[in-house]
Amino acid sequence: MNSYVLGFWEIDKTKLAMVGGKGANLGELSGLTGIQVPEGFCVTTEAYKEIIGNNEEFHSLLDQLFLLKADNREGIGEISAKIRKVIEGTAIPKGIDIEITRHLARLGEKNAYAVRSSATAEDLPTASFAGQQDTYLNIIGKEAILRYISRCWASLFTDRAVTYRIQNGFDHRKVLLSVVIQRMVFPQAAGIMFTADPITSNRKVVSIDASFGLGEALVSGLVNADIYKVREGRIVDKKISAKKLAIYALKEGGTEEKKIEAERQNMQTLTDEQILQLERMGRTIEAYFGRPQDIEWCLDENKFFIVQSRPITTLYPIPDVQDGKNHVYMSFSHQQMMTDAMKPLGLSFFELGFQDKPEDKPKETLLIQAGGRLFSDLARDLASPVRRMIVLASMGKIDPLVLNALKSLMKRKAFMKSLARSGKGFFSMGTGYFSWALVIQAIKIYRGNDGSLVQTLMSQNEEYIRDLQQRIANLSGEKLFAFIIEELKRLKEAMYDPKSMGVVYAGSLALSWINKNMEKWLGEKSAADSLSKSVANNVTSEMGLALLDVADVVRQYPAVMKYFQHVNDETFFEDLAKLEGGGAVSHAIQAYLEKYGRRCSGEIDITRPRFSEQPTAIVPMILSNIKNFAPNAHNAIFEQGLLEAKQKEQDLLNRLEQLPGGKQKAKKTKKMISRLRNFTGYREYPKYLMVGHYWSFKQALLKEAVKLVQKGVIREKEDIYYLSFAELREVVRTNLLDYSIITKRKEEYEVYEKLTPPRVMTSEGEVMSGEYEPGNIPKGALAGIPVSSGTIEGRARVILKMEDAAIEEGDILVTTFTDPSWTPMFVSIKGLVTEVGGMMTHGSVVAREYGLPAVVGVENATRLIKDGQRIRVNGAEGYVEIL
Repeated sequence: MNSYVLGFWEIDKTKLAMVGGKGANLGELSGLTGIQVPEGFCVTTEAYKEIIGNNEEFHSLLDQLFLLKADNREGIGEISAKIRKVIEGTAIPKGIDIEITRHLARLGEKNAYAVRSSATAEDLPTASFAGQQDTYLNIIGKEAILRYISRCWASLFTDRAVTYRIQNGFDHRKVLLSVVIQRMVFPQAAGIMFTADPITSNRKVVSIDASFGLGEALVSGLVNADIYKVREGRIVDKKISAKKLAIYALKEGGTEEKKIEAERQNMQTLTDEQILQLERMGRTIEAYFGRPQDIEWCLDENKFFIVQSRPITTLYPIPDVQDGKNHVYMSFSHQQMMTDAMKPLGLSFFELGFQDKPEDKPKETLLIQAGGRLFSDLARDLASPVRRMIVLASMGKIDPLVLNALKSLMKRKAFMKSLARSGKGFFSMGTGYFSWALVIQAIKIYRGNDGSLVQTLMSQNEEYIRDLQQRIANLSGEKLFAFIIEELKRLKEAMYDPKSMGVVYAGSLALSWINKNMEKWLGEKSAADSLSKSVANNVTSEMGLALLDVADVVRQYPAVMKYFQHVNDETFFEDLAKLEGGGAVSHAIQAYLEKYGRRCSGEIDITRPRFSEQPTAIVPMILSNIKNFAPNAHNAIFEQGLLEAKQKEQDLLNRLEQLPGGKQKAKKTKKMISRLRNFTGYREYPKYLMVGHYWSFKQALLKEAVKLVQKGVIREKEDIYYLSFAELREVVRTNLLDYSIITKRKEEYEVYEKLTPPRVMTSEGEVMSGEYEPGNIPKGALAGIPVSSGTIEGRARVILKMEDAAIEEGDILVTTFTDPSWTPMFVSIKGLVTEVGGMMTHGSVVAREYGLPAVVGVENATRLIKDGQRIRVNGAEGYVEIL
């Protein structure tokens, strides 16, 4: 028999599919000691299914709705209105009517009720549909209640609810609706309580909004509420607002707005004692549900009633470190130019590369996972005066926003006193590879200034990768995993080899010497930018220019260009083989992938598809190159950069010679420019080396995944991405896996993808936001870090995914972050703006080499700058103006 109605006392979280998020939460709350919930019942999703089940008109309209995209407002509005009309016009069957009548009789048919929607995809830990469906207050009498139940069902198809589902990929047919019927409380005051501060995300601070009358005045934005902040049983802040209006219930049903008497408008809504009582209730509810809650409450005759509690879904997760000490987590993802969520295999694999002994997981790890990203714990560094000084000095060069956030945190004496002193910290990451051998090598290389050294290092490493590919090809099972762990140690040694790092430091020293002294002697800022154009041995900028050669092959064949408008990933090379010129194009692309196929966007995550796995990712850039450049542009661009660098060098030397002691200054500068051009290109190589190893490891691990699919252990080979490296090793050893782990991790990853990681947060969950010093920034301009000088105006192209790139001549790229895989796009753009980055990150290095004015670290750039707007980028002072 169908259960059409359930009382709150019959409901718990196992009934979620029948009563939706709101209903399930009310059922759970009703059983909590010390928490008062107004009585009520739920009309279950079974009743809704009965209403729509065989309704042909409803299903025909729903089919039409499935074809619409979120931006088709008119179509959504038209079809949604028809669906609502159909639902409201359908009579409630007798069986459902009888059950509702029985429950109303039990609670008192003459009482007033709130009739509220509760969708099955609402108020869940992973999705908030808050405010998507309707609520009706102070409804009296069975007939009125039945009418409003129909309206609630229909509200599943308001324009905003339909649009939200389309945007978030929810199937209209799978989201069902229950209706909550709850006895009305006629409160003297009502409001919302967040058990984590919604502004700062601090989990220790409860934030309470309160106003007179029903809470609807507050929710609908009619009044400014009082706001109280409570921390561990102590009121730490109060904001008493002028409350001019309130919404009250009418005796005959419905609600009305009333003006509040002048003498009450500035009164505190709740007494201090009531505020603390509410905080205690909030903490009880939070502890029961096991996560921070957004709670609706009301106060009637000095008694608090809870009318709703839902999880707060927007908080960034904090690492699960329960040592009673304070921690400070800095986003390592920002330092790596990769703020997207990573899958578990990607996270654990990258972590392995930073461990001293990859084979065993040390208690004090260098990196910590939270929300699908990597963080480093700075607590130990900030607790020690010497370490603190080093961290602050480093951050001053890398990321001023992190620096300023840390400085503001350091003013909190009580917080600093309770900092954890264990853990490895950022200091260890920065100095783990420091050695006197490195210092000696750096000095030796700097003095020797031998340009051929870079080529030697690169050749040796490429030879090693070729050898690695042969050695790994025949390994499987436990031998493969043991081999990878040994090779990760070897990779770490190769990347941080004193000779290799010595070259990087020598280039950095030359760059900083030139910038410092040219500004001091000639008053010229960022002089090294022009001198860095078209330097040798930069694998990243060469990757961009090499794609121009591929474009030159493609442009000769109209049939291939036509196919490139709608390529197919699965059959890309087979399709090319059938076209005129397809063979030549295939050959050119394969040659390109041979060298650069190991790369992709977000390449520090081994699970991301490489260009070799998804060659169609480079097609939009090839088409942009054909559109924006004449043939043989590769050589023309490189030669032009070379010419400009030489002219700049000559200009600086000529001007220096005019100064007192000019001959000596010019001689020194000439030597420094030579060092810059010999060594600065190598800055990009260590990461290229790392992704080369990753590509070999990935191919071998995917072979293991195919075997697991064949044995029925996993369903598709990509499932291994949702296991850590250690877990995958165990699954390959035993051929056993609880598949629910994969399902759960996939759901978590979907949530993490939507979150924005903070640069800095504390173990209390507080997100610390630093700010830039205003300096020379015009009013209204967006501030950032100047990384490549020059000023440019142009059309903003806001691109979040590389495959969406349709760049035209003169465009300025605005994006979240760029890593080396974005470089082919740099050839076509005239300027660069990113939300993440620093002076020596990949995008900045390549921007200087290509001569593109660039500003990085511009917070929320992709939201504040709209695609197609005209903007001006000032790469010398570090700001962006929207024109």
